[in-house]
Amino acid sequence: MTTQFFGERIKRNEDPRLLTGRALYVDDVHLPGMLHVAFVRSQHAHGRINAIDTTAARERDGVIAVYTAEDLGDYWQPGPLLVPPPPIEHCVFNQRTQVPLAKGKVKFVGEPVAMVIAESRYIAEDAACEVFVDCDPLDPVVDLEDALQPGAATVHDDLDSNVAAHVIQEKGNYERARAAADLVLSRRLLYDHGAAAAMENRGVVADWDGRTHRLTVWDTTQAPIPIRNGLAAMLGLSESQVRVIAPFIGGGFGPKIMMFYQEEVLVPWASKRLERPLKWIEDREENFYATTQERGQTHDSEIALSSDGKVLGVKDVFLHDTGAYVPYGLTVPINTQCTLLGPYDVPNYYTEFKAVFTTKPIVTPYRGAGRQHGVFVLERLLDIAARELDLDVAEIRRRNFIAPDAFPYDNEIIYQDFAPLVYDSGNYEPVLEKAKEMIGYDEFLANRPEPEDGKAIGLGLVAYVEGTGIGPYEGARVQVEASGRVSVVTGVGTQGQGHFTSFAQIVAEQLGVDVRKIDVVTGDTDQFHWGAGTFASRGAVVAGNAINEAARDVRAKIIALASEELEVAGEDLELVDGTVRVKGDPQESIPLAELAVRANPMRGAVQPGTEPGLEATNYFGPERGATAAGVHAMIVEVDRETMDVEIRRYVVVHDCGRVINPLILDGQIHGGVAQGIGNAFYEQLMFDETGQLQNGSFMDYLLPTALDVPNVEIGHEETASPLNPLGIKGAGEAGAIPVGPLFAQAVENALGEEGLEILEIPVTPSRLWEMVRASEEDG
Repeated sequence: MTTQFFGERIKRNEDPRLLTGRALYVDDVHLPGMLHVAFVRSQHAHGRINAIDTTAARERDGVIAVYTAEDLGDYWQPGPLLVPPPPIEHCVFNQRTQVPLAKGKVKFVGEPVAMVIAESRYIAEDAACEVFVDCDPLDPVVDLEDALQPGAATVHDDLDSNVAAHVIQEKGNYERARAAADLVLSRRLLYDHGAAAAMENRGVVADWDGRTHRLTVWDTTQAPIPIRNGLAAMLGLSESQVRVIAPFIGGGFGPKIMMFYQEEVLVPWASKRLERPLKWIEDREENFYATTQERGQTHDSEIALSSDGKVLGVKDVFLHDTGAYVPYGLTVPINTQCTLLGPYDVPNYYTEFKAVFTTKPIVTPYRGAGRQHGVFVLERLLDIAARELDLDVAEIRRRNFIAPDAFPYDNEIIYQDFAPLVYDSGNYEPVLEKAKEMIGYDEFLANRPEPEDGKAIGLGLVAYVEGTGIGPYEGARVQVEASGRVSVVTGVGTQGQGHFTSFAQIVAEQLGVDVRKIDVVTGDTDQFHWGAGTFASRGAVVAGNAINEAARDVRAKIIALASEELEVAGEDLELVDGTVRVKGDPQESIPLAELAVRANPMRGAVQPGTEPGLEATNYFGPERGATAAGVHAMIVEVDRETMDVEIRRYVVVHDCGRVINPLILDGQIHGGVAQGIGNAFYEQLMFDETGQLQNGSFMDYLLPTALDVPNVEIGHEETASPLNPLGIKGAGEAGAIPVGPLFAQAVENALGEEGLEILEIPVTPSRLWEMVRASEEDG
């Protein structure tokens, strides 16, 4: 019988390399004759460029070249629109994408203005300081509502307003539901900017070889194949002339999917022009300005309910800060619109947003990608409704869950993958009950702990869905080698999810080979040529199923060849421990290594139609995304004097379909929870009225440490997805999505202040202190 590898807590194959410093990162690439790059960046959020003087920089010893927009010629052009707007009936979209170097006008602090290339990074940085940019400041565009006022300065001169997009989606008839409701509640909710703060910043190394006419690029990207395709088109090369390698990238979280950053466009161009290898590595200060951000939205929301707590309808109108450009389309605000509905049966829904250009860094998806905002809105409205109707917060959620026999459930609006938002499967009540049991929900309510030393204890519980595993497709090649080892190659990049182990487990399940004897290669366009990338919790779902299909094809070849060699029927064979053997007679067997040699004969005739080797390539593209879901619960302790919050317990119960590796899955959830906690309580990018970032360093921008992140207790439910053969769903963003409303609910529950409503994220101790004082004064 085939060894079962699914569901096993197998240690990660990649960890020995990572923990011993033998893993390759972009900054580890050192090439003979390599030059180094630094960028001159705008110091103004909004300004008119009069002139750029590069004379002093060019004259510095060790400087090889200095480029401005004027030096780029025809290569200077706006970047591609990476994701067009979905086919929504009411959708107005003003496409404006970033340019390689600013020309005529700068639109955010940190926008690149000039590129300096020198013998060392030190010389390049010093020379960059000698580039003089004559720039007249213009009125900044910072506040979302002010940006839409008549007479406001416009970020893009060719537009008559700062509206990047205006989208309306509707299900049922909200106004009719509102008129029939027993209770209508409306609130304004805010969700502010945050940074992804990956362990390794972005970096690009480019090497043009004039003898072979090939360009090799090492890039901290989550999408090496689209980068290859785009660079080839821009540089006038064939795709086979460009190789993009995405090695270990030290965390991605979404911002590293954004093709193309200005640096990704310019470094290869300059390498080709100078015929020298070039390296640019982003420093931490640059990361706060030059890497994309997320989160900023303002919501005016309303919920209509019956007296028994059933949701009759929801209305949500919001503004979304897209920053200075909109290269990633409407992915983030569309996710907000759709994820707001959560695991609930909402029969009537009106949702409208305006994406707004501001003079801030570009906004693209960051772990959760707009889902946090939608979950925050509806979960907070449910909390307030439960209080008004004297219902338990868990009970009001249970009453509104979509019934398990209602799947597939059509939400009747369009999702980010351009398909109708249809939940493929789910069973939410067991998830809720397990979370309640794990956190001790009923016991807590029955025997609430007494406050000690001026501290208050509170409990929170929220639910969410996570759209995962969207298309278009991924592919993979699986090969049994003559050594008996198995190679697996796929086009997706890796950013720490454990791909080298979970992908190996999928193959091991089919071929009966020890996971440690399966070699996985990701993110090298010379190894595999087709695919989209790692984003939207899709790696295991889409690439994993492609790998499974390729492994099944190889299994079929193994069985067919072994059947001939052993002269038994295929159904009488099994794959165990790297051999093909006859069931019930393990002595009658052939090692896969020997079978691989026999599959590649060096002499004699081969039957027509025969494929050499034990190898297969296959692809998988899902009909639509698979819907994961979960419930988070936590117990907090709040110091009434300082308003510091300590998380005493944290529970996650998640349903991501069939579980490949619980150890890796738990690690993904732990990381998401850590980022969610940071987003809820620690992290906020603070811009002043001129558009200047006030806390662009880890001295001022607070990240949660190991001391701040609690032990996370995890439970699993499994509702298999019918959309893919493995029955799996994604989980990469699950830990981060619901933490904001959970934090708010738990803190409110602890403090028990009449009139206290936490309607904004993040909530720092100082902001919480202000809210409590305000509620006391109003009371």
